[in-house]
Amino acid sequence: MGISKKPSVVTLPVTPPPWPSILEFLAGAFPNIPRDRWAERIRDGKVLDERGAPITALTAYRPAARLFYFREVEREPVIPFAERIVFQNDDILVADKPHFLPVVPGGRYVNECLEQRLRDRTGLAGLVPVHRIDRETAGLVLCSLNPKTRSLYHRLFMHGEIEKTYHAVAEAPEPPRATRWTVENRIVRGEPRFRMKTVPGEVNARSIVRFAGRRGQRARFELQPLTGKTHQLRLHLSSLGFPIVHDRCYPVLQAERADDFARPLQLVARRLRFRDPVSGGDMSFESGFELT
Repeated sequence: MGISKKPSVVTLPVTPPPWPSILEFLAGAFPNIPRDRWAERIRDGKVLDERGAPITALTAYRPAARLFYFREVEREPVIPFAERIVFQNDDILVADKPHFLPVVPGGRYVNECLEQRLRDRTGLAGLVPVHRIDRETAGLVLCSLNPKTRSLYHRLFMHGEIEKTYHAVAEAPEPPRATRWTVENRIVRGEPRFRMKTVPGEVNARSIVRFAGRRGQRARFELQPLTGKTHQLRLHLSSLGFPIVHDRCYPVLQAERADDFARPLQLVARRLRFRDPVSGGDMSFESGFELT
């Protein structure tokens, strides 16, 4: 069983009485976890209060109180590829993430994620990724090591002050009729929720796409996301008629199946460039992962 090394936190909602028992609240808030499992966790002292003390079945519900627990999964998948540390100083760490590895815990993954691997490797429990890339995507991820400067690096992404360049290999039965596109549209969550879609309305997603050559029935592209919506580049390139090789979501959602490590999504976060908000120096990093 995989048990997270990092506690998760849930805040009890502020509602008028009568209040449920904590067990009733947890079972309702997390319907994918059986009620009996929550009862077992409470009996085993695995749900803690704000002081770090285990709660019991008799612990009263207190609005706005926080509870801490450690996520558990029966069989956590093992990702057989290693990350690489590209750069590290007192404020940041830049890592090169392999395909299939999530950046942070979620779903079936509690310890098999970039964040926890880097914490274990460096001994830095306060390491926090400043941004995310898809689990299926390989490439560069910027992490903060210093809480005092963390907001400065968050601002780089919030205000578009960091240049991100991706490379992709896509299906291209016919040669592209252009060599450069600016794609602007509105992306929202679809159904199922992990799959995004475009809808009419105010633009919230912008990308620049450049054709970089063709071999056989496939073409290479360089992409620069100007915004950071989930699956933005995958959706934008597919919308141009060039679905990324081994993309299981776009343009057609494929049936769920185990990861095929021999067929990674052909998308990599190739470069990060920015003016460092602490040192003032120009920073540039490049991924070592190659596309087939």
